[in-house]
Amino acid sequence: MTEEGPPPPLDPAELGAYFALIEVSSLLRHTVEQQLRDAGDLSYVQFQLLATLGDAADGSRRMTELADGVVYSRSGLTYQVGLLEKAGLVARSPSAEDDRGVTVTITEAGRDVLGRVFPGHIDVLRQLFLEPLGREDVDSLARVLTVVRDHMRSIPPRSAKPRRKSAARQSPTDGGA
Repeated sequence: MTEEGPPPPLDPAELGAYFALIEVSSLLRHTVEQQLRDAGDLSYVQFQLLATLGDAADGSRRMTELADGVVYSRSGLTYQVGLLEKAGLVARSPSAEDDRGVTVTITEAGRDVLGRVFPGHIDVLRQLFLEPLGREDVDSLARVLTVVRDHMRSIPPRSAKPRRKSAARQSPTDGGA
């Protein structure tokens, strides 16, 4: 096995792109989160969940689909859905396809909250994020970010990777020493 050493440093353009992305993301998220709190008493993740459910043809999704779609841990998602259910914005039920699965469905109250927060949400996005960009800029940004997002989603997160048995627990018949 050869040692390749540390990766080369980022060049100024790469580093600048990274820092600009992080700063834009932080500034936008902060303002969006404040607007969602003020307009609907929602966290960012709760808004993502309601918007995803509201966009579904039947207003329902399985918990595992929601977790994958909003990039959130399953335990954290269960907690957030529980808060939404307690507020009457979603309902949980056993999945029709799998006895172990759970389906989450947006309620009319959940749709009402979405209707209340969306206008301000769109205003924030337009004023803070889209206003300084021309149509070509928006199209280019969408194309570039889609490529990066798709690449990142093609690499499973650590929590989704198959777990290997530790050498101490493996027996000689299953590959252990």
